[in-house]
Amino acid sequence: MSEIREKFLSLKSYMDTKIVGQEDLVRKMIITMLGNGHALLEGAPGLAKTKAIKSLASLISAQYNRIQFTPDLLPSDITGSDIYVSQKGEFEFREGPIFANLILADEINRSPAKVQSALLEAMAERQVSVGGKTYQLPDLFMVMATQNPIEHEGTYNLPEAQLDRFLMYIKIDQPDVETERKILRLVRSEEAGACGDDEQCWLDQNKKPPHLSVEDVVAAQYEVQKVHVSEALEEYIVQLIIATRTPAKYDAKLAGQVLFGASPRATIALDKCAKINAWLENRDFVKPEDVHKIAWDVLRHRIILSFEAQAEGLTSDDVIARIIKTVPLP
Repeated sequence: MSEIREKFLSLKSYMDTKIVGQEDLVRKMIITMLGNGHALLEGAPGLAKTKAIKSLASLISAQYNRIQFTPDLLPSDITGSDIYVSQKGEFEFREGPIFANLILADEINRSPAKVQSALLEAMAERQVSVGGKTYQLPDLFMVMATQNPIEHEGTYNLPEAQLDRFLMYIKIDQPDVETERKILRLVRSEEAGACGDDEQCWLDQNKKPPHLSVEDVVAAQYEVQKVHVSEALEEYIVQLIIATRTPAKYDAKLAGQVLFGASPRATIALDKCAKINAWLENRDFVKPEDVHKIAWDVLRHRIILSFEAQAEGLTSDDVIARIIKTVPLP
């Protein structure tokens, strides 16, 4: 096992002890970061979305900023603006909160189109434009945006172009009974600052946190590119994407369910995320299981269902499941 991979496995292991019940979220956050992409999270309040990304930023010595999206937010509130400095007699650019390594865009769908367009430029081009000038963002730049699936009043649908810029769309479920119990005990111990006679609690509390640098992240991003994808598996990835565009060729029942299929960015994302998943599994080659583990997160926001499919109560997840079942394995 390479040294850099061991560091990231230690990072994931440590975060799993602090973000109880969200092992899948932690893993996919790491995949998103190593894929040099952005993630859209959908989950009810209180599921540790903010804590997860804040913890990740602290463990890799990265700058973290949280932006609360509201209907009255302006683009300059995100990007920054030119401020007149009377002492100098000229305008000077003051950076906004977007100038950080890890950004939590909380309730992203609560802001109007102008704000979304400012964020889209940052996500797509890794830069912001203010006053006719362009300012580059850090090399390590990841947006973790959240959506609340419960409240829809006063929200704006995200443009398809912006949705396509997200590497992954991660859905977070409520914890089960045992996980809920672990969360309760963890919060009690953190607030009390002691673990009593709970041996496992002591081990978790006193476990030395790993510390990675931005250079470690860049090195890992380079290393995952060396993971091998066979021609057969490459063809399988391509066929999965083609099946979202021309489903009738694969399954007659899917014919009228998909209005628009996934873009070429989905093909690139499937390949990239599958390689990172294999790397985290300590393999230097990709298996079909790696593709399946991340397929829903990569595709669910890139497929637009037909009106008939929505009327039947189908979701994009249902369509993805059927496509994976239909397209033959290599």
